[in-house]
Amino acid sequence: MKKETLIILPAYNEEASIGAFLEKLLASDAMNYSDILVINDSSSDHTADILKEKGIPFLTHPFNLGYGTALQSGYKYAIKKGYRYVIQIDSDGQHDVANIEMIHHCLLHGIAGDDAPDLVIGSRFLNGSVSFKISWQKKLAIRFFRSVIKRECNQDITDPTSGLQGLSYPVFEYYSHFGNFDNNYPDSNMIIQMALLGFRICEIPAIMHKRNAGQSMHVGIIKPIIYMLVMFFSTINVYLRYKNHLLPMPDIWKTKKL
Repeated sequence: MKKETLIILPAYNEEASIGAFLEKLLASDAMNYSDILVINDSSSDHTADILKEKGIPFLTHPFNLGYGTALQSGYKYAIKKGYRYVIQIDSDGQHDVANIEMIHHCLLHGIAGDDAPDLVIGSRFLNGSVSFKISWQKKLAIRFFRSVIKRECNQDITDPTSGLQGLSYPVFEYYSHFGNFDNNYPDSNMIIQMALLGFRICEIPAIMHKRNAGQSMHVGIIKPIIYMLVMFFSTINVYLRYKNHLLPMPDIWKTKKL
């Protein structure tokens, strides 16, 4: 029987970690209300074999299309299958499965009497968060985009680069359309976009672990700098499109009825 929440896991060459992570996920309470979908982004290792062995539903891209496109494939699948919520989580084990329950509860009920949000972000920097030490380059990027979000959207987002997120139907429906989602680095630029468009965003404390296997897409010195430059120009693009009325406006009230 299909449940109302879909957990999507983008995966690219994660054979060393995805099996153990899926075992934890399958043993968690999240399976009481969630289905799983792995988006195999044309892995060249044994990622697909592990998924077949464990009987995990997955989609495979014919070519390596990148993290953002993998997420968007998951959003399109969720719409086609009629899910109400999506929780996106990394397949490398950095995001603890315990985060899923907190995100799911927030999507349904909000926090401390507030209305249920449209977008929930798992933060490494709130009271109650548990995380590993991050590089100075990443800290610099996070502080910069925090200030941009505060200035342009008047919102305090402590972890604008977190990939651990819960999305209501209006959010992932909007993301699923061409031009509404960054297929390269969907991070703070997408948070700014959704805040400007009027979606309600909240953060919750998250538990995150250091990657034990595989390689991050932000490894080294050069890649984080490239990431920050790309994100900077992408953020400017989002802001200019919004100010010039070039961003498609979501029909929030219509989609919230689903």
